[in-house]
Amino acid sequence: MRFPFPSKRRAAEADLSTIPNRASRWTKPLPRPLRLAVFSLAAAASLAVAASATIEVVKRQIGPLPLEAANATSVTVLDRENRLLRAFTTKDGRWRLPVDVADVDPRYLAILMAFEDKRYYTHGGIDMLAFLRAGYLLVRHGQIKSGGSTLTMQVARLLEGKHERTGAGKLRQIARALQLEERLSKDEILRLYLRLAPFGGNIEGVRAASLAYFGKEPRHLSAGEAALLVALPQSPESRRPDRYSERARRARDRVLDRAVEEGVLPKAEAERAKGERIPTRRLEFLKLAPHLSESEVAASPTKLIHRLTLDRNMQAAVEKLATEQTKLLGPKLSAAVLVVDHATGDVLAHVGSADYLDKDRQGAIDMTDAIRSPGSTLKPFIYGLAFENGLAHPETLIEDRPTRFGTYKPENFDEDFYGTVTIREALGNSLNVPAVKVLAAVGPGRLMGRFRRAGITPALPRDTQPSLAIALGGLGMTLKDLAALYSGLARGGEPVALSWHRDDKAQQKSTAADRKRLLSPVASWYVTDILKDAPPPPNVKGGAIAYKTGTSYGYRDAWAVGYDGRHVVAVWVGRPDAASTPGLMGRLSAAPILFDTFARISERTAPFRSAPSGVIKATGATLPPPLKRFREPGDNTIATGPFLEPPVLISFPPDRSELDVEEREAEPLIIKAEGGALPLTWLIDGTPVTSDPFRRDIEWQPEGRGFAKLTVIDAKGNVDRVTVRLR
Repeated sequence: MRFPFPSKRRAAEADLSTIPNRASRWTKPLPRPLRLAVFSLAAAASLAVAASATIEVVKRQIGPLPLEAANATSVTVLDRENRLLRAFTTKDGRWRLPVDVADVDPRYLAILMAFEDKRYYTHGGIDMLAFLRAGYLLVRHGQIKSGGSTLTMQVARLLEGKHERTGAGKLRQIARALQLEERLSKDEILRLYLRLAPFGGNIEGVRAASLAYFGKEPRHLSAGEAALLVALPQSPESRRPDRYSERARRARDRVLDRAVEEGVLPKAEAERAKGERIPTRRLEFLKLAPHLSESEVAASPTKLIHRLTLDRNMQAAVEKLATEQTKLLGPKLSAAVLVVDHATGDVLAHVGSADYLDKDRQGAIDMTDAIRSPGSTLKPFIYGLAFENGLAHPETLIEDRPTRFGTYKPENFDEDFYGTVTIREALGNSLNVPAVKVLAAVGPGRLMGRFRRAGITPALPRDTQPSLAIALGGLGMTLKDLAALYSGLARGGEPVALSWHRDDKAQQKSTAADRKRLLSPVASWYVTDILKDAPPPPNVKGGAIAYKTGTSYGYRDAWAVGYDGRHVVAVWVGRPDAASTPGLMGRLSAAPILFDTFARISERTAPFRSAPSGVIKATGATLPPPLKRFREPGDNTIATGPFLEPPVLISFPPDRSELDVEEREAEPLIIKAEGGALPLTWLIDGTPVTSDPFRRDIEWQPEGRGFAKLTVIDAKGNVDRVTVRLR
C-alpha cells in the first residue's frame, strides 16, 4: 500500500501496530527442559529406527540360526524308566546330555531367573531396563558393574561359540537373540541354555554338570547345589569346583544372597545352603550294561537316544554281584547273567562279563552270546516231552544202571549208579543214564524240533545229526537261548521272544506269534514241580526257585538257570577262552550267583503257576499201570510176570484225560499201547486208522474238538478202550 502523504503513512503504521500478532504465539521460544525432552525423544526415535534397520541388516548378514550346534548332544542309553544307563561324549569330546525344562528342579530355575534374567518371560530377547541400568552403573563407577545380557542373548552367544565384547559382537548377539525369540518359544530357548551352558572342562549343560559334580540327575537339587550350578557358567574355568573350590564357594554364596534379595529363598535356608560342601572332584559318568550299550550304539550310530528294557537298579546290583562272586572263584574266570521278566520277555539285566575293563578276564567279550555246551540244563525238556507223550510221570520208576546205547555208554557225574529211582529223583539229582534212556524214547530229533519251533536253533557239529549225546550237552547254545527256553517253561510251555528294546514291541509280538508251544501246560507243571525241590547249593534254602544246573565236559562251563513266578535268571561261569578249570561245577560255581541274584532283584520270590487241569497227583503205587515203570526201548517185559502174556493197554492218553489240541497246532498226537500180541489194530470212534500194525504207537491228527473214543485190538482179539476230551 502506498501513502501519498508521509503523515498519513505514519498514522497508518501507528494503526497497524495496534493489530494483534497471532503468529507470535507460535514462534515464541519453548522452555529449555521441554526442548531437551523433545530433542531426546526425536533422537531416541531416530536411534531406534537406525538400530532396527541396522539389526535387520545384521540379521541378513549372519544368516539363519545355527541350531545344529545345539542338536549335537551326547548319545545316551536309557533304561525302562528313562533313567540313564550310559552316555557317550559328542564327536568333539564334550559331555552334553539332552535335557528338558521339566527335567530340572524348579528351585534351580527360580534362582537362575533371579540371578540372570528376572524379566525373562516378559521381554522380547533384549531387556532395555537392564541395558539402561548397566549403562548408568558404567558411567557412575567407570567400570562394568552389571551386565545387560539376557538368557536369550547368552543362548545366542553359546550357539555362535564365541564371546565377543566389542560393539559389533554385542550387536550380533542382539540380532541372534531377536531371531531366537521370533522362531522359538521361551521354554525352547531355556532348553537350549540348559543344554549348552558351560560348567568347566568338557562339561556342558546342567544335566551333565549335575551328574559330574553331584552324581545325580538335576531333577532334585538342594538350594546350595542349585546356586552352584547357577554360578558356574558365569566363569566356568576359574570357578571349577574340582580345581578352585574356594572360588566356586564364594560365587555360590553370592548367588544365594541375590536369591534372598529377590525373595526366591528365605534367608535362613540360604544360610543353611552356604554350609553345604562344595564338590572337590568330578565323578565318573555311569557305564552300566557296557556290552549292550556298545552294541546298541554301534548298530544305530545316528540314533541319539537308545531306550532299553533294562532296570537300572537291577542292572547295577547284578553287575556288582557278578564282579564280587567271580573274584572269589579265581583268576581269569568270568561270569554272565541275564534276568528276564518271563511274563513279557523283557530283559531286565544283561551282564556280559564279570568286569568289562578286566583284560585278564577278557571282560570285553559278551558271554551271553557265546556258543557253549549247556551241560545238563536241557534235561528238563527231555523229561517234559516224556510227560507230554504219556511215557512217564514224575513218580514213574526208572533204572539208573550201566547201560550201553550202541557205542555210547553214558555215566553219571560222580561215576556211580543209584539203581531204581523215580523220574523226580533222576531229574532232581541230574542223573545222566535215566536222561539218556528217556531221550532215546522220545527221540533226539523231536527234542530239537521243539527247540526250533520255540525259536531256538542249537548249534550242532558240521555234518552231524541230533544224537543221544545232546542229553548231556552235546550241542551248542548261548545263555540267551537258555534264558528263552526256561522263560517258556516258566510260562507253562508257551514260548516268548526276549526283548532288549522298548521301541520294538510290535516286532516282538510278531516274533512271538511265529513260535509254537514248547511243552504242554501239564508237562511244564510236572517239570516245575520237580525243579523247585532240586537240592539247593550249600547254605541256601530251596523250594522257592525252580532251577537246574549244568557242567560242560572238561569243566569248561558252569551253568545255572532258574525261575519263580515272575523272573528267569540264567548264569554262566567259565573262562572266555574255553580253557578247562578243574573243580568248576554248576551247582558250586553258578548256582550261588543264581540264588544271590534272586535275592537282590526282589524282596520275595513270586509264587509258581497253579496246577492246570489234567495233572495226575498220585504216588507210585496209585499210578496207572503203564506209568508205574518206565519202558525202555526194546523192553517187552511187564510186571505181570515172565510167563504171563501182558494184556494190551492204551498207555497214552489216559482214560478220561483232556488234551489241548489247539495249542499243539499241526503236530499230531502220539497214541501208545503196551503189551498185547502184535499186530495191533487201531480205531478212532469206530473207524480203523491206517498204521504200522507191528508198532505199538500211532500218530493221530484230530480234526476238531469234543470227545473221542480210542480203541486198540491185538492179534488175539484182546481190546482196550479209552475216552478223551479234545479242547
